[in-house]
Amino acid sequence: MNSQRDNRRLSRRTLCSLGLAAPLAAVLASPAGAVSGPGLPPDPFFAYDRPARYEVVREDVKVPLRDGSHLVGQLYRPGTAAGRPAVGTFPGIVYEYTAYADSAEAFGEGAAYFVRRGYNALVCQVRGSGESPGTVDPFSPQEQRDNHDVIEWLARHPASTGRIGQMGVSYGGHTALLAAVNRPPHLKAVIPVNGIHDWYENTIYRGGIYSPRIREWQQAVAPDTLRTYAEHPLYDDYWRGRSVMSRWENLTVATLGINGWYDRYRDGMVKNYRARPHNVWLVSGPWEHGSPEEQHAGIGNGAYLAWWDRWLARDRRAPLPATHVTSYEVPGPGAGRGWQQFEQWPPRDARTLTLRLGRNGTLRPSPAAPGVAAFDVNTGTAPPAEHQQLRFSTPPLRHDLVLAGDALADVHAAFTAADGNIAAVLYDQAPDGTSTRITEGWLKASHRDTHTRLSPVKPGATYALGVHIWPVHYRLSAGHRLTLRVSSDDYPQIDSDVPAGRVSVRTGAAGSTLRLTVRAR
Repeated sequence: MNSQRDNRRLSRRTLCSLGLAAPLAAVLASPAGAVSGPGLPPDPFFAYDRPARYEVVREDVKVPLRDGSHLVGQLYRPGTAAGRPAVGTFPGIVYEYTAYADSAEAFGEGAAYFVRRGYNALVCQVRGSGESPGTVDPFSPQEQRDNHDVIEWLARHPASTGRIGQMGVSYGGHTALLAAVNRPPHLKAVIPVNGIHDWYENTIYRGGIYSPRIREWQQAVAPDTLRTYAEHPLYDDYWRGRSVMSRWENLTVATLGINGWYDRYRDGMVKNYRARPHNVWLVSGPWEHGSPEEQHAGIGNGAYLAWWDRWLARDRRAPLPATHVTSYEVPGPGAGRGWQQFEQWPPRDARTLTLRLGRNGTLRPSPAAPGVAAFDVNTGTAPPAEHQQLRFSTPPLRHDLVLAGDALADVHAAFTAADGNIAAVLYDQAPDGTSTRITEGWLKASHRDTHTRLSPVKPGATYALGVHIWPVHYRLSAGHRLTLRVSSDDYPQIDSDVPAGRVSVRTGAAGSTLRLTVRAR
């Protein structure tokens, strides 16, 4: 999806409807939610700031661990102009708990904003990273125990008030969420940016299909995982121990989730919010993977400072977000509407729209005659050729259509092989024929019932495969078409790991459907 970013320019030319306008008008309700331009959301929370009062003093530290080992970190403390630590106690932030030791200096520069405003901030290298002894095992129970010890060590520091928060981006976002579900006594709030809900589902086995997406990262950061991940193709205790989802009931601290609608972890961030909507606030912007500050419509540190002032400094004057969900409708102003705020996600006025796949490539609310469409499966890394995919498209939309949530492709398929993959990808097709990838989902046929055990696939038998499609907040303009591509290959998102053969998809009445979560404007 990220590779399509530069192609997200939508035409405003309106074409005549060819059949969707009436059903859409009947199904969808009027919009709700505050609307603003491309800058900060219209909410005092995001504009919050206060003057810096301190300088920054750095200490290189070794954090002792319960097993007798230690982690190396950099502790940044409020200081005086003379370069000495300031007198008094301060709340603490584990600013990054991460395997990226090479980025420690940059993390320290980022932490300085909070230090100057009265926070201790610790940047810590996980076990096996940088000068921390051991072997990197990302998000493992051992790494989580170490994180617990880091938080409690910072809470016991003589310059600490004992109230600790944790934040981080990507790896640091994952560890912040895992710290939260482990519930160390002094952890009061977290800010995960681009975090997981489940390492298996989000990253390693998408729909049960092994993903090559991060193998270069694995080789560079944690090469042992190239072996261990392949040894656990089913969802077992190995993955539960690395999961937020398996302990959602423990996600009780105040959580500010920062999500990117172009990010590879957006499904996990939305699921975390939906699992704990009362203590999780979700901010979803038009961002790719990484910090949003330097991206279009990025939010600065003010919102993070408000969060820490509220939960760590216990300043009731520091605002919370006006609503639990703040979301940027992409592509943005002009084609979209930019920042909006909602009481829940999907928005309260969202509705389900079910479209049926037709044998002749149509995608309509009304059923067509029963039929079968087929495509070939040939392993390889190239994008699917025409004979290796099926495409189903709506007529040109008479009115704008807003996708506001996840989707489900209920694909009724038969395979000539003893297993198969289904990739369901949604596109926005402009009147000039150009297509922009919107979102996607995947499922291995033998994982159709659960990821904990295999469900046998009998060649020739038809199975209902419910493919979860990741959530978006995306506007299709009038005159555009929504297109669903069904194939077995979607490299590099998933491996091409099924035998060659043929896939037959049932269409029309009692056949395959696409269920969308939509709003109207």
